[in-house]
Amino acid sequence: MEIAFEEARAAASRGEVPVGAVIVKSGRLLARAGNRTREKNDPTAHAEVEAIRMACAEVGDERLIDADLYVTLEPCTLCAAAISFARIRRLYYGAADPKGGAVDSGVRFFNQPTCHHAPDVYSGFSETEAARMLKDFFRGRRG
Repeated sequence: MEIAFEEARAAASRGEVPVGAVIVKSGRLLARAGNRTREKNDPTAHAEVEAIRMACAEVGDERLIDADLYVTLEPCTLCAAAISFARIRRLYYGAADPKGGAVDSGVRFFNQPTCHHAPDVYSGFSETEAARMLKDFFRGRRG
């Protein structure tokens, strides 16, 4: 999770919402990424999606079976769908996102009957640090 926080801090330094993600399989780091939506002018360039793209390229497959995703913030609906389609085995996330989250908040994507694959979900990892990073970022943006 510390690498995900490094990516979140790097995202904040680029003016992005500070979210970082890491994908690991069999103890091997496949990908690490932070949000890049502003940099790329791409609303899908969330940390999770960026990491999934990199990891898929690394393994040469669209499926990341037996891979685990660590992310600093509860994934949104877009990211939950990407996690499902990539067949991520386990999801570990830091701070809950009552407004935009889609795992334990909002639509609860993985609990829907139309969800093809649901990872094992573990929440609250370094939750205080993750929430503080986001609050500080947005406080700074509001001036």
